[in-house]
Parts: sequence; structure tokens; C-alpha cells
Amino acid sequence: MKWTLRFFPRATAASALLALAAIAAGSQEAPRPETHGIAVANFDRSVKPGDDFYEFANGDWIKRTELPPDKAGIGVFNTLDDLSNKRTASLIEELAKGNAPAGSGVRKIADLYNSYMDESTIEAKGLAPIRPYLNAIAAIHNKRELARSLGETLRADVDALNNTNFYTPNLFGLWVAPGFNDPEHYAAYLLQGGLVMPNREYYLSDTASMRDVRTKYLAHVSAMLKLIGFTDTDVRAQHIVELEHAIAEKHISLAENDDIHKANNTWKQADFAAKAPGLDWAEYFRGAGLGRQASFIVWQPTAFAGESALVASTALDTWKDWLAFHLIEFHAGVLPKALAEEGFGFFGKTLAGTTEQRPRWERGVRIVNTLLGDAVGQIYAQRYFPPEAKAQAEAMVANIVAAFRRRIEALSWMDPSTKAEAQAKLTTLYVGIGYADTWRDYSAYEVKGDDIFGNIHRGNLFVYHRNVARLGQPIDRKEWTMEPQTVNAVNLPLYNALSFPAAILQPPFFDPQAPAAVNYGAIGAIIGHEISHTFDTEGSAFDSKGRVRNWWTPADLEHFNAATARLAAQYDTYRPFPDLALNGKQTLAENIADVAGVAAAYDGYHASLEGKPAPVQDGFSGDQQFFIAFAQNWGEKTRDAALRQQVATDPHSPGKYRAATVRNIDAWYTAFDVQPGEKLYLAPSDRVQIW
Repeated sequence: MKWTLRFFPRATAASALLALAAIAAGSQEAPRPETHGIAVANFDRSVKPGDDFYEFANGDWIKRTELPPDKAGIGVFNTLDDLSNKRTASLIEELAKGNAPAGSGVRKIADLYNSYMDESTIEAKGLAPIRPYLNAIAAIHNKRELARSLGETLRADVDALNNTNFYTPNLFGLWVAPGFNDPEHYAAYLLQGGLVMPNREYYLSDTASMRDVRTKYLAHVSAMLKLIGFTDTDVRAQHIVELEHAIAEKHISLAENDDIHKANNTWKQADFAAKAPGLDWAEYFRGAGLGRQASFIVWQPTAFAGESALVASTALDTWKDWLAFHLIEFHAGVLPKALAEEGFGFFGKTLAGTTEQRPRWERGVRIVNTLLGDAVGQIYAQRYFPPEAKAQAEAMVANIVAAFRRRIEALSWMDPSTKAEAQAKLTTLYVGIGYADTWRDYSAYEVKGDDIFGNIHRGNLFVYHRNVARLGQPIDRKEWTMEPQTVNAVNLPLYNALSFPAAILQPPFFDPQAPAAVNYGAIGAIIGHEISHTFDTEGSAFDSKGRVRNWWTPADLEHFNAATARLAAQYDTYRPFPDLALNGKQTLAENIADVAGVAAAYDGYHASLEGKPAPVQDGFSGDQQFFIAFAQNWGEKTRDAALRQQVATDPHSPGKYRAATVRNIDAWYTAFDVQPGEKLYLAPSDRVQIW
């Protein structure tokens, strides 16, 4: 179960190659009864709100919901994901019938989609599209040529702050973003990589479930090698998995990755040979087209030193097999059916627990969204996001930002100087609603109607070259990282910016016919969540201009760190399985954003009433509706394999524990008369309230 960016659980695929693996694994969608308020039919009234608020709000929906065979999980909020996919597919099919001029954006959309849907051509071509790349790997004769080949695989497929594809399958990943120390220009960040399975825990954890996954992974690697004609595949697979295990040992964890100050390591190109010996770095950077790049920010120095040493110590033939396997693995979805099915067998069945693939049209839509997202999004926004909806959403955002400003001003523990800097961040915060001000230019991306493999390969290179060309250039603070048809939201700390795509600003999240209590509890909590990321353990390291700078007094920082440690400890106690607990440090930034986001949205809701009484729905007060709407955001039903994957790899807590955020909010206790002795009850001194 893989998702994107900071609000929803993230995807491991930023690039089209990796999107294929995520597509194979499946995602979530679920029906939700149409309503213009809280979904009372979803309640389990046998459960007391103070014992399990999540089950109270969602229990009957969970009981009556069956997981379809192609779903790793379904959640009540994913109605919009399904709707957006169907709308996008309809747009694509409509565009495909228009016979647009060659080279136009519309023609590229049609050709990309049709090339994926044309299964007969994919089967007829067999392995011919990938054979030249496999031959090039086979022709590597020494470690110098290996270094160049590794450099040629570098892609702009990571985003450290949003944990997007944090573990790239290439040896390292490039992220182009505003510099930590020069936020006015784009800088080159390098991140650890080299793994196919979701992250290091899949290689290192000693639980029975992870050992079983590794056994199946070994068989999968061997099967993939056999399908492309390799011999001695069991031995080769063993060496590949051993190499990936060694790489995983060098990686830092997702929780460790969030310490921005430890990530701020500027290395000149000449430093790499001394700081990370083993890899021919000059040849690597030449292969990557970065031979003239003077410096890089190396996010995980120990991983770079460790992985570089493995290049020197591991046999050349093992590295060649590793390259070949990674190449075939992440193109499997656009190669003959046998490879695609073997890929789904591992990523879909083993890792996610699904038994059927998503419909091919839906996988095609996701590829188009990955590679031509803005071209589709421009049309999507014009058709499905009217100016009135944009204006209403902007008004709600302004109200919640104002509420957050008041909350900061009222903090008794914060020094005026720290408050001034926090307020400055809110003043300069850019909030994008619906769609970006400018659209991406795809003129340099060549798309052919009968070449899906080439379209994927060229698409990834297009993204990479576009990013490399921006290095050293002035930044665009209003740049978006998502498209209008994406059901998500994001905070971009280096830009001090938020984005709320059009597709999330619809019912059941945002419904003009719903009571204010429900809108503020649903989309308002999402808005508050993203605003709060500006002040989480990551966001708080950046000033109003996006520069890494400590703008806190020592006493304020000590208080903040103590409060966040208490929140991490609270989430450490949650156990989805007897043998698996949440990692409170790994999910800390998201949990901070949930707590602060609900608090700010609640304040914004009460401000919106302007002293008027709140309407009652089905006997529930306005405050009760607000908190129920928040809990219903997170109702979900998930396969055990997918849930285990989320706990191991995701910076977000599972939905059940996100709904439990309310136990830190005083107003929730009053709204539902929660008393000592009830399971979620926390004494006032134990409730964590940071902002």
C-alpha cells in the first residue's frame, strides 16, 4: 500500500520506472455513501467514543466492507482517487479520438496511453526493447566502466523531505531543490539507494514475516533472471540479494533521515574520492552528466561511504547481475506478460497481499499522470475545478492560517523573538489551491504511439535532464510537485509552500452543502495538517526564506524537543500486530502535524461560526460532528501484508492511530464526555499539545 507525499502514505515511485512497480502492487479505493455531513451509517454505536473513537466512527463500515482482490486496502477517503482516475481516463480517451497534431501535448497523452494499452505490440516485441541495455551491461569489463554505467542510471527520483521514493533502486538518487544554505537557487542533493524492496527493514528485520518475504524475494529474483535468459539464476540471485542486504546495512533509517542538520553536508566533487573511496567518482559523475557540478549536498554520508566501499569489494559480475536485475525489474510492467505477472506476483501478492492486478486502463492512467501529469492536469482543472470552488477553499485556508497565527501568539512557553520568526513563516507561506500558476513544458519529451518501453525510458531521462538543467538557477517558489488530478496535499519546507490539488477539494473532504463542522473536521484538518508541517521536527529547522537556520531560543527549543519526545513515546505504544509496534520517531513529523492540524482546524471552525450556534445533525453537536468527520477521514480496511509494509516504510501512522490524535485535544473530551477509565483517556498533563 503505497502513496504519495506528506498527507497520505507515500509512494515509492516518483519516476515512471518505479511507478510501474507501485502500480503492480495496487493501491486503495473505496465507495463511501453519498452524504452532506457525517456518515452516521458508518458508526459502530456499541463502541464508546472514549474507548475506541476510530471504531465508533467507522466500525460498521469496516464490518460490512469486503476487500476486492485487486486492492491492498480500501479507505473511505479514496472515493476521490477512484473518481479522479475515471475522470482522467475519460479525458485521455476523449483526447485519443481527436487526431491531434504530432508533437502536441494532446497527441503525446494519447500516444503514451495507447502505447501502454497495446498489449499485442508489447508481446510481439518481446525483450527486443530492453536487449540493447542488457547487452551494454554485459559488456562492462572493469570497475571504471562499472562506475560510468552506475552514473548513467542516476535519476531524479527521490525527495528526501517528502520521503518520496526514499530508497531508489539505482545506487544513488538525485534530488534538485532549493539549497539548504542558499535557498534562492537550486542545488544538487544525493541520497542513498540501491534497494528493490521497500526499505532496509525488509532486508534486516529478524521477524518471521520479514524472513518469509526475503525467501520469496530470493525466488522472485531468480525467476526474473530466468525469464530474460540468464543461466545459474539461483546462484546469481543469491549474490544479488546478498549485495542488497549489504547495501541495506549501510543505509540510515527513515527515522534518522528526518534530522535536517545531520543531512546538511556539502561535498565538493573532489571530496568524494577521499570521503567515500571505492567508486570511481569522476567516471560516475561523467556518466551522470554531472562532471561540471562543483558540489553536492550528501544527505547520508555514512551510506555513501559504505555503498562506495561495496563497489570496490564486491565482484564485478555480481554488480553486472545487480544492474541487469534492477533494469528488468522496473520495466517489467511494459515487457511481455510473463515478466509483468512475475513482478506482480511479488510486489502485489507477497508485499501487498492482493490477488489481482488493477485494471489495465487504470495502470495506464497512472503512467500518463506520472510522465505527462501537467498536460492532463491543465485540462482536468478547467473541466472539474470551477473558480467558485477555488475561492471557497482559499477562504478556508486563510481562516485556518489565521487560527494558527492566534495559537502561536497565545503560547505561554514561547519567547517573543521565537514567536516573531514563526509568524514570519506564516506571513511568507505560499498556499497553492487547485492547480499551479504555470504548466510544465513537455516539448522535449518524445512519445511514440508504439513504443511504451522507449516512452518510459525517455520520460525518466526527460525528468532527469530537466532537473539537472535547473541546477544553480533561481528557484520558483510557486512550483508544484503534484498535478490537479492528484488526491493529496503537500508541504514543501524548502519553498515554505503548500499545495492542495483540485482533486482533493471535493466531497467528502470539501462539500459546499455540508455543515461547516464537517468541512473543517475533514478538509480543514488536512489544511491544518499541512500548515503544521511548517513547524514540525523538519519544518521547524527552516526559516521564513527556506534556509536551514536555528531561529529558536535555547529554552524554546528544549521545550519543543521535550514535547515532541512525549508524542513519539505515545505512538511507540501502538501495536497493530503483537510482534510489530509503530516507530514514534519515524512517524513523529506527521503525528505533530495531525495534532496541531486538528487544533488549528477546530479553532478555525469556531471562528467561522461568528458566535452563531452550530447546526445539529442526527443529534450530534457541531463539535461532535467536527471530530467524527476527522476520524472518518481515516477509516480503512487493509490487508495484513500491506499494513506491515506501511508500518515499516511509511512516515505516516496507520489510519486507526491517526484518528486517535483526538485524545490529545481537550475539546474532544468535552464533546464526548470522555472520563477517566476509558481506554483513550489521557490525564490533562499527559496530553501532548505542541502548537
